[in-house]
Amino acid sequence: MTFKLQRRRVLAMLPAAALAACSPREAAKPAAGGSATDPVSDASRVTVVLGDQVNLLRTKAEAANVLQGTPYDIRWASFQGAAPLFEAVVSGDVDTAMAADTPALAAAAGGARVKVVAASVSSPTLVAILVPPNSPIRSVADLKGRQVVVSSARGSVAHYLLFGALREVGLKPDDVTTGFMLPSDAAVAFAGGQIEAWATFGVYQAAAELRGARVLRDGVGINSGIGVIAASDAALADPGKRAALADVLQRLARSNTWANAHPEEYGQVFQKITGLPPEVVRRVVGREKPQLRPVDASIVAQLQQVADTFYAAKLFPRRVDAAALVDPTLFNPHQGGKA
Repeated sequence: MTFKLQRRRVLAMLPAAALAACSPREAAKPAAGGSATDPVSDASRVTVVLGDQVNLLRTKAEAANVLQGTPYDIRWASFQGAAPLFEAVVSGDVDTAMAADTPALAAAAGGARVKVVAASVSSPTLVAILVPPNSPIRSVADLKGRQVVVSSARGSVAHYLLFGALREVGLKPDDVTTGFMLPSDAAVAFAGGQIEAWATFGVYQAAAELRGARVLRDGVGINSGIGVIAASDAALADPGKRAALADVLQRLARSNTWANAHPEEYGQVFQKITGLPPEVVRRVVGREKPQLRPVDASIVAQLQQVADTFYAAKLFPRRVDAAALVDPTLFNPHQGGKA
């Protein structure tokens, strides 16, 4: 995996519709009661660019109204998949990335200078291998000799599912022809009957299922369900951005709690921001119930297991030390937030 794409190419990969790419929010006013010695107030001239996928973070944050009164400015950059998101982090266009475990590990294996600063655990049913409704493929074993398209790149959470599912039935990766496509492109090709099997996730998976796609295998028992928020080393080394990101994490944690307690209200904002059909939103919201948590020893152990599995399969160019990849000091949910 390489992360040498230039800024122009990275930004060109942003979706043109429904996703807010690097769109600024209005400058927020300092929180009431802030002082000159408050590290977050000292970040009042700071702008942080929060990387997102299909507006999942932004939707929760706006629905829960947790970003009001930040003494720093926030811009959102939403992407179709984790691979282009991490490319933007590496290029310096984005400060953070929200992704599943495998893309973050793949980015680190490719040389990305990032740290995992928070984690969440959600349902492994949010990733699946799909086949068209009338497909003769009835089991993972039937994929032998077939073409499987993975979204969105090598090392993605969908790629890990495919790898694990094949191994589960005694097949090797080269027993299938694997291709890689961005989710929106793959969705069009799958709907047009051009893809025999598709390993995908999230809203793309839900939309295909509602159009009749069959789930050949979901991530239960294979994928960890771990999602992470990673931040670039450059952002973490900047005192103002580091203070702002620590505050952002507290707010995002509260947004998850609110979204899980208010699924209908969350779904309404999700639909408004993304423009997705209501039935797709309901399915995704029903499956996704994460809680932001610190990157403790159990998270590190699970990340290491995934990293070692991909490295042993020669899907990572080098071994990733999960303990060195995390920064457990930025997020402490017991500290509370400013809002």
